[in-house]
Amino acid sequence: MIITSAKPFEEILNMLKDEDYIFVIGCNVCAAKLKTGGEPEVLEMCRRLEESGKHVVGWALPTAACSIRSYESLVEKNEKIKEAHCVLVMGCGSGVSAVATVVDLPIYGSNNTLSLGGSSGGKLLSDQCVMCGDCTISEYGGLCPKAQCPKGLLNGPCGGAVGGMCEVNREKDCVWTLIYERLKKIKRLDLLYVTHAPQEHGFK
Repeated sequence: MIITSAKPFEEILNMLKDEDYIFVIGCNVCAAKLKTGGEPEVLEMCRRLEESGKHVVGWALPTAACSIRSYESLVEKNEKIKEAHCVLVMGCGSGVSAVATVVDLPIYGSNNTLSLGGSSGGKLLSDQCVMCGDCTISEYGGLCPKAQCPKGLLNGPCGGAVGGMCEVNREKDCVWTLIYERLKKIKRLDLLYVTHAPQEHGFK
């Protein structure tokens, strides 16, 4: 699941300041789950744009904005897209990019893409993966410190973790406490003795 947050409406209006005749595309998977681009949010966006003096020609809710097959598939959803001068996509960056490959109009995104996450037991899990392309998650019991530690520490917690809580965000569990508890539970504490090279941040 791609984790997104909605941009402030004023920021969206500013993006669209020179645009009109807008077609809105939502996403019925991740964005719908996160309430950043499902049907209720799309309808509310259309209403607010209209109230702000913009003309909304129509909207569509494909199964996933990131897997648009073709422009024709969007026309099948709502032929009003033919009247649009621009498109506002209420999905992640991947969804915006996918729509841009099939629609020859200016494309705008209403959301900020934050991380790759998921859901478990009815709880939303953000920052589960940073898609680094060098996955070592199995060495940490299935929890990724690259994604979940604000400092990106790969060999244990910093000195600021107190009572199992993160120094940077005191309302969040320190991922290294969770990793330790997980490895202890699955009888793999030996993995903590492996020293990992610092990750490359690309600094010059």
